[in-house]
Amino acid sequence: MGRKTSRMMGGKDDDRGHLRFRGPVVFRDRGGKAHDHTHARSTTEQGVVDGQMDADWLLTVPWRVLRIQSEFVEGFGALAEIPRAVTVFGSARAEVDSPYYKKGVEVGRALHEAGYGVITGGGPGLMEAANRGCAEAGGLSIGLGIELPHEQNLNAWVNLGLNFRYFFVRKTMFLKYSEAFVCLPGGFGTMDELFEALVLVQTGKVTRYPIVLIGTKFWSGLVEWIRDRLISEKMVSPEDPDLFLVTDDVEEAVGYITTKHEGFVEELGRRLEGNSLSQSQRAGILRRVGKLAGDGDPSSTEPSSGDPSDQDSSDGCSPHDA
Repeated sequence: MGRKTSRMMGGKDDDRGHLRFRGPVVFRDRGGKAHDHTHARSTTEQGVVDGQMDADWLLTVPWRVLRIQSEFVEGFGALAEIPRAVTVFGSARAEVDSPYYKKGVEVGRALHEAGYGVITGGGPGLMEAANRGCAEAGGLSIGLGIELPHEQNLNAWVNLGLNFRYFFVRKTMFLKYSEAFVCLPGGFGTMDELFEALVLVQTGKVTRYPIVLIGTKFWSGLVEWIRDRLISEKMVSPEDPDLFLVTDDVEEAVGYITTKHEGFVEELGRRLEGNSLSQSQRAGILRRVGKLAGDGDPSSTEPSSGDPSDQDSSDGCSPHDA
């Protein structure tokens, strides 16, 4: 080891100042002025074992990163074995006597009868309606809640629920663990989720991901704006409106989703033939997609435990990520 390296490793002075270490990070004092932004002389370990220190560290970026990571881990762990499911979004403000609420219940019921679980944001209004329709029909009704300034609990029709601090973690769960997206009338949150799904489909980040908008009168203005403004000014491609279906008919909506999914296993199998994945990885992906195509038991309301050897065989990929 060279002389200069030895000095650095030992934290001694060299011709450019004094070196100090905080874990893997090196700070250099120049002219007696420390460039450690914490300006602290304690060690990192002291912050863990010294019970007299304050709790400001809970707000630091590294700690937030760990919290974010933990939310991903909890979400992946809770949802990894759910059967095929469809995400349904809609306004939290719709009343129970609203015609949109009734439509949401119909959507939830019809999705279960077609062999899908239902995933919503877990809140009231149209999210509750979809959860209710699925749960009353005996299906798997999932709610992924979010921490908001005003209190909002998971609705009573959720039979598998998770709460998240971060919107972007929650969005990942909506997309990763569902095979389609149904959008009931809603506000900014609904629009946010809709356009994120459209971007991911448009850019090929997810495939075989049908998107349905329920409510032709409600969505007509937006669709016309997309056609008249975005397409006319070449902001999107002329075929981009074909990425979604707008309808008032629940049966048509669910039929559109199931039709889009038909034949996906065979298509994916052909694509995987020339892939460098191992045979077990290919088999794992096809098993997972088999649920999407209807090969699994659609009446199941609980995540399948499955054979332990099946777990994570697809490298954590969702079917539409393959």
